[in-house]
Amino acid sequence: MLEDFHHINRAFENKVRLGIMAILMVNENVDFNMLKEQLSLTDGNLASHAKALEELKYISCKKTFVGRKPKTTYKATKKGKEAFNEHLLALERFLKSDF
Repeated sequence: MLEDFHHINRAFENKVRLGIMAILMVNENVDFNMLKEQLSLTDGNLASHAKALEELKYISCKKTFVGRKPKTTYKATKKGKEAFNEHLLALERFLKSDF
């Protein structure tokens, strides 16, 4: 049981980062406004948590312009997908363990 705790990723302990990754795991890419809306976040809150995941190289960020408006999209990286799947497996093993 204690072994499983070593595989729980601290980056996903925060519910916002967990939510960002969960959405990006099932979508190829998602724009800033959709993430903000789905998770009921402020611009600053989403930006700071997305930046934390970017620094870990779990997500990538692409900034473009649509007309004159900026558009930011996020995508889970291979490293991020692997880390998230390992985190979920560790949680599952923990929940199924005998105490």
